[in-house]
Amino acid sequence: MTRKLGTGRLGTILPDLSPFRSSRDFRLLWVQGLVTNFGSFMAMIALPLQIKDLTNSPLAVGAMGAVELVPLIVFGLYGGALADAVDRRKVILLTEAGLGLLAVVLLVNSALPQPLLWPLYVVAAGVSALAGLQRPALDSLMARIVPHDQLTAAAALNSVRWQLGAIAGPSLAGLVVAYAGHATAYGVTVLGFFASVLMCLRLASAPAAHDAEKPSLRAIAEGARYAWSRPVLLGTYAIDLAAMFFAFPNTIFPFLADDLDAEWSLGLMYAAGSVGSVVLSLTSGWTSRVRRHGLFVVFGAAGWGLAITAAGWFSDIRVVLVCLAFAGAGDMLSGLGRSTIWNQTIPEELRGRLAGIEVLSYSIGPQLGQVRAGAMAGWTGTRPAIWGGGVACVASVGLLATVLPKLLTYDAATDEDALRRRAQKEQREQSEQSEQSEQKEASGEAATT
Repeated sequence: MTRKLGTGRLGTILPDLSPFRSSRDFRLLWVQGLVTNFGSFMAMIALPLQIKDLTNSPLAVGAMGAVELVPLIVFGLYGGALADAVDRRKVILLTEAGLGLLAVVLLVNSALPQPLLWPLYVVAAGVSALAGLQRPALDSLMARIVPHDQLTAAAALNSVRWQLGAIAGPSLAGLVVAYAGHATAYGVTVLGFFASVLMCLRLASAPAAHDAEKPSLRAIAEGARYAWSRPVLLGTYAIDLAAMFFAFPNTIFPFLADDLDAEWSLGLMYAAGSVGSVVLSLTSGWTSRVRRHGLFVVFGAAGWGLAITAAGWFSDIRVVLVCLAFAGAGDMLSGLGRSTIWNQTIPEELRGRLAGIEVLSYSIGPQLGQVRAGAMAGWTGTRPAIWGGGVACVASVGLLATVLPKLLTYDAATDEDALRRRAQKEQREQSEQSEQSEQKEASGEAATT
């Protein structure tokens, strides 16, 4: 059925809500993710603040990132292989329950007369490991529960959900910690995971194929070989890595605020990108009618780089904040293109492993980008480190687009992998409907007898 808004001007702007109407599991995961994100961001702010309160050491706070990175990489890759080998619903449910238990540890520790420091690092590493296990299962499930032609709309709606948590969670977490303490923030996180587990229990099972390979290094390598053999997929990973490595200046925002004599703007700098992403997501109706998603990836990443360049060049804080918002919108556009291409082209039996590889590009790029920004800022100064990184981002995106032209010419209506995945999904849906009809007929005959 065609959307009523689709015939009007609003239908080209407002988000496409088709995935909400067509998929019960998508609705459940969207609400579950909103609750989880809110609680997770609450803990993400409370945890480093508690380390700061206990140690008063920037190095101790920064060490949390070091203990998180390796578990995320290792378990992200393993989680990809696991998602292809077992029921993805079970992976999501068990990891969500595990995250809830870790939140309980934070709550109990914060209630002690003298809270301990070492459990905070253990929990940070555990959260990173469980998130690495869970994300490939979540990402790979989208293509199964959402119709093929609604994948871009689903990616946009998921972005709205994530950004709402990214904006509201940290903002409220700061207030809760300041006025009610760390224990209250962790208590909210525990309640959020409890509600999330209840919703995950209602998800339909998503079993692996009967001939699925067990998680192993060989299985992970098979996924890597497939990605390497597909220039379109390779382009999405490479461009995301380049954009984040060269133009992710978040770690030096405090120094930028000092340079601009606008210390009050630091929180706005961190929030501006999310605001830009939300605006693009809320006006993303037109993206459901685009087939050239590779253009989203390239132009979105280039737009991110140009906006970061401008943010480092201008000295008016108001202009800088607007530029950062445009950067967030560009990153969101590139993310929509990447997500759609992945879900449209990757085979069902490899979807988890490829999602695990995506975890690497998602995590390593920003981490290395912060190192690059900090090192260059110490050498050239803060603002040159920002605008110089933006210029390098635009140049690297242009170079990669030239080297991998199939990404630019990708068309969902003609790409062989996309057409093959669409046909396989339609065949599977027809088979499931046929099985359901046979079961109903058998039940009817048994009742008549």
